[in-house]
Amino acid sequence: MALERTLSIIKPDATRRNLTGAINAKFEAAGLRLVAQRRIRLTTAQAEAFYAVHKERPFFRDLVTFMVSGPVVVQVLEGEHAVARNREVMGATNPANAAPGTIRKEFAESIEANSVHGSDSAENAAIEVAFFFAGLDIVG
Repeated sequence: MALERTLSIIKPDATRRNLTGAINAKFEAAGLRLVAQRRIRLTTAQAEAFYAVHKERPFFRDLVTFMVSGPVVVQVLEGEHAVARNREVMGATNPANAAPGTIRKEFAESIEANSVHGSDSAENAAIEVAFFFAGLDIVG
């Protein structure tokens, strides 16, 4: 068994539409447990730091602007192969390419406003979880 933890962010488009519960129900139905959760409003500096890996990409400024446009829910999901399972439940970044039943297919408004973020590797999950949560914040 490969028990992992991964970061999940419910983005401003989804929190604005009160979809937190519906999204988390999909994670839980897929066998992922919520072991830490916080509703926050990112500052520009926090969003820039979190997405620094994309700083040179043309969409960086729009991404930062979007992520500070409203509250987000940052959370830690735990389960077997949590990184891959989370990405499967989220669906493709472009909702037009996402499989039926995935979060992005059902809830995303666009490629940018695609309702959720999830870590793309176990290594990045550790970095991203630590960005938002101290060890004591995570209750497994």
